[in-house]
Amino acid sequence: MAVDPIPADLLYRACDLSPFTFETTVELEDLPGLVGQDRVLDALRFGTGIKRQGYNLFVLGPDGAGKHEAVTRFLATVATRQKAPSDWAYVNNFQAPNKPIVLEIAAGLARVLKESMGRVVEELKATVPSILESEEYQNRRQSIDEEYRERQEQTFEGLRAKAEAEGIALLRTPAGFALAPVHHGDGHEGEVLKPDEFNALPEAERKRIEGVIGTLQKELAETLERIPAWEKEHRTRIQKLNSEVAERLVEQGMRDIRARFETMPAVRDWLGSVATDLIDNIAIFASAGDQQQQQAALVAQAMGQGQPVPFGALAPFRRYEVNVVVENNDLKRRPGASPWQAETEPDAGGYIGGGAPIVYEDHPTLQNLVGRVEHLPQMGALITDFMLIKGGSLHRANGGYLLIDALKILREPLAWDALKRTLRRRKIIIESPGEFLSLVSTVSLEPDPVPLDLKVILFGDRYLYYVLSNADPEFGELFKVAADFEDEFDREPENDLLYARMLAGLARKDELLPLDKSAVGRSVERASRIAEDAEKISTAVRPIADLLREADYIARLEDAACISARHVDEAIDAQIARADRMRERSLEMITRDIVMIDTEGEVIGQVNGLSVLSMGTVSFGRPSRITARVRMGLGGSRVLDIEREVDLGGPIHSKGVLILSGYLSATFLPEIPFSMSASLVFEQSYGGIDGDSASSAELYALISALAEVPIVQGLAVTGSVNQLGEVQAIGGVNDKIEGFFDICMRRGLTGEQGVLIPAANVKHLMLRQDVVDAVERGMFAIYPVERIEEGVELLMGRIAGVRGPDGKFTAGGVYALAEARLAAFAENQRRFAQRSGDDSGKK
Repeated sequence: MAVDPIPADLLYRACDLSPFTFETTVELEDLPGLVGQDRVLDALRFGTGIKRQGYNLFVLGPDGAGKHEAVTRFLATVATRQKAPSDWAYVNNFQAPNKPIVLEIAAGLARVLKESMGRVVEELKATVPSILESEEYQNRRQSIDEEYRERQEQTFEGLRAKAEAEGIALLRTPAGFALAPVHHGDGHEGEVLKPDEFNALPEAERKRIEGVIGTLQKELAETLERIPAWEKEHRTRIQKLNSEVAERLVEQGMRDIRARFETMPAVRDWLGSVATDLIDNIAIFASAGDQQQQQAALVAQAMGQGQPVPFGALAPFRRYEVNVVVENNDLKRRPGASPWQAETEPDAGGYIGGGAPIVYEDHPTLQNLVGRVEHLPQMGALITDFMLIKGGSLHRANGGYLLIDALKILREPLAWDALKRTLRRRKIIIESPGEFLSLVSTVSLEPDPVPLDLKVILFGDRYLYYVLSNADPEFGELFKVAADFEDEFDREPENDLLYARMLAGLARKDELLPLDKSAVGRSVERASRIAEDAEKISTAVRPIADLLREADYIARLEDAACISARHVDEAIDAQIARADRMRERSLEMITRDIVMIDTEGEVIGQVNGLSVLSMGTVSFGRPSRITARVRMGLGGSRVLDIEREVDLGGPIHSKGVLILSGYLSATFLPEIPFSMSASLVFEQSYGGIDGDSASSAELYALISALAEVPIVQGLAVTGSVNQLGEVQAIGGVNDKIEGFFDICMRRGLTGEQGVLIPAANVKHLMLRQDVVDAVERGMFAIYPVERIEEGVELLMGRIAGVRGPDGKFTAGGVYALAEARLAAFAENQRRFAQRSGDDSGKK
């Protein structure tokens, strides 16, 4: 079963530059679509095209794959072909001020309505006082006032004359009108009689006076009862006069604005309400004193009813303003703004192109999504009105697309449920967190809901998508379309060229120096290393983008005209050096023999297993000594996994140990009961261990301990094993090989060192150049192993052996030695059991 080492030309797949007909990426056009993401493009086309409820999208895939930018770029092409959605504005409800009205206005006209209403009010502020102070108005007003006064005076004058004829005076006092007898014919004419003087009059006279006063008192009361009606008539005539003036002024001021919005019924009806209110309240334009009195009355009324004081109570003209919540007249992205930049204002940079809006909500709190009603403290009360209603990202994206990171919205209290409610209702209802949680009881505004028509696009990884699918029944009803990004795509010449165009677009977008063809080739190779597959290219754009930015920095320090492969290599080395402290400490502990790893000699039951340590974004290979010890058991086969016994081994690692136990049971002494006890351990390992990539190494250690044949310590092992003895592919093969190579390199390469990997992992090899060079010089070897028997022969330097027609393994082979020892264990166990039985019988 001789296994030849892998030739150096298979350890690293260099990018073929011959198909590249360009010199630098300046010559390449940007890539319009996504490389190797046909499934995603189909899902996006379907999800944005279907106009049914619940067909929102969830974009899932690996981090750094450029999901946001790719989806936004796709949506930009779709959005520009769509009609710009309506503007939305909140206005005062003159019948119920605590329930503001929402108006749907044709795109671009909300600002026109707002400015037009502002001009109407300003014009009335200027014209009403001048009209009310004009000679014509003052004459008509004076005429009405004089008629009212004359009517009162004539009535009281007739009553006064009648009283004087009877010797009675009609007096006006602070408390009202009064009747009293007066002197006559005694030199004190007209003076009111004092009480003692009245009592001194003859009784008949007193009775006469009392009777007259009683009759006059009735007439006076009847007169006073008619005064409110006269006053009402007077006010009505004044109001009619004012209405005549107001109607003319308001109609003249609003003629143009009404004609502009005649085709919009909701706006037309509201403008009618505005005109009526202006006519009814034209006096607020008259004088500041009247305004202050009216403001004080409104504040007192609102506070008395336990309601928030309308801001319009302090600013009476505010009721005629227009609160533009969303305007879609300009949907162009601001220069330099990121396509998915968080928006804090309606005109901030989430909009792209014309047509439908594309909004990315970076902070999806409840209020940032559905909007809020703000309050201001004023005069000891909370003041609010329709002008303090602020729209959320759902308002701004209405008619277009709203992009949200799923993990972010799930972290915000109440936001996820609010989004689902909004999508179910298909209308946006502004909700206050305090009211929702019953934390406050303040009466607030109840704005009209806004009809909703948009596509919500969530971004997340696959794990989150499947968790939501299983845990939230509503998720599947609301997000029916999954756009699943590929982790990688095939590395073929045509795809290499598409990748080059993608890099060209990235360089232009980030204002990097152009890449020459060697830099493009090295970037393709790096993407293959990230994918851990020489036949694939990773779709993770972020690490490649970061690498090119750093290569650009290095190239500019040299005043280079473009980025070359050398600059990319230097950037890779710099990235590794910055994050290399833990790897260096790990290597140092091994080379100083603090952590015991042998790279020379032979030892029974001991093998170098390979693992990968991951800390944040840094991963590196680290060899671990695995040892096995065997002895006779009490019947059966028991492999003690020490890692599992102390709760350091994960379930997958424990599964691997059980699988290798199954291989041992099926391979050795198939017709004789096993009588073996064995223990396995990762020496000097004090953290958790999981995965089955060390199961083949553990099996080699067990076979070595059973056969008492030493293992060459210059070789390290990785790979999992199944019960049939086949070595299976594992992950992180490049890091594992390089981790053991670094130890051997520091101690000095002998030419006898190397690594055993599963044959299925050969296509994944993208090793460092120093490893490739060492293999090419014959100083290091990498062996592809398909079966355990091949690994046994490489590690132990003798044949494994096969079972012949006589039922025995090849004499002198490792398996024959192992089976012989197991047979000895079984025989000893049988004798031990027999002797124990005899001793028990004698007893």
